[in-house]
Amino acid sequence: MQIVISVLVFLALSCFALSVIAKYQPVKVDVRERLSQVVSAEGFSDIRQAELTLPISERVLRPTLGRLSTLLGSLLPTSMLKALEPKVIRAGNPGGLTAGEFMGIKVLLVLGMPAFYYYSGSQTQDGRLFLILIIIAVIGWKLPEFYLTQKLTQKAQLLEKSFPDTLDLLTVSVEAGLGFDGAVAKVVEKDTGPVGIEFKRVLNEIKMGKSRKEALRDFAERTGVDDIVSFVNAIVQAEQLGLGIGNTLRNQSEQMRRKRRQRIEEQAMKAPVKMLIPLVLFIFPTIFIVLLGPAAIQIMDAILK
Repeated sequence: MQIVISVLVFLALSCFALSVIAKYQPVKVDVRERLSQVVSAEGFSDIRQAELTLPISERVLRPTLGRLSTLLGSLLPTSMLKALEPKVIRAGNPGGLTAGEFMGIKVLLVLGMPAFYYYSGSQTQDGRLFLILIIIAVIGWKLPEFYLTQKLTQKAQLLEKSFPDTLDLLTVSVEAGLGFDGAVAKVVEKDTGPVGIEFKRVLNEIKMGKSRKEALRDFAERTGVDDIVSFVNAIVQAEQLGLGIGNTLRNQSEQMRRKRRQRIEEQAMKAPVKMLIPLVLFIFPTIFIVLLGPAAIQIMDAILK
């Protein structure tokens, strides 16, 4: 009888413990079954096939570079990454690379280029080898910065060239009766260039809850172009003082067109100066040879006779 009672007590305690565990244990969800209800097996195969069609740089090199940059970024001072990040953003994240990945590339070049030179069987003497390795390391550190500077300059020039036309469209849209946000949406719809992409980002930030002032300030800081900074300051000041956006945009549009015309005239004035270099180095010597060559030959014949 005692054995039966002890078995019943054990079973009761076990059932109580299992009920408590079942109550407080999180419900396990079969994610694969849930996904199979939403996406068919063909959808899974299509996703896998799409991943396999990506280049090896996206499937292998990019993740490896990301992990390596994270590891190296933890060893380098954070101030270096903070100083590099605005340049990468202003350059438009060339290649889709972040500031951390650019830093990882720089460190890889600093370590890889000297190592490649050292193990490539160089015949340099030991006294000069250390100096050459330092020079190669410095070149490897500066190469990504040079590439980034080139991209930044190209984007800034493209923004300066196309911004007056985009500003004209924005001015016309506001004068036609649209609000500023509606005019920006019209610009995004019509303009597919870099200015339109930047305005699309501004519009998305406003939709996500950021104030117009903050979104425009970020736009000016992200591009770093003087014309855009002047435009943003004028719009923000007009909103703070309660001035009409249409008049402000019209004045800014005229000013931007005038600046673009002045830049074109400046480039035209520099053209004759730049033409002197090929003239002096290549054209003038050829002309001298053609004109003075026969006379020099006759003079030499007369002297030798």
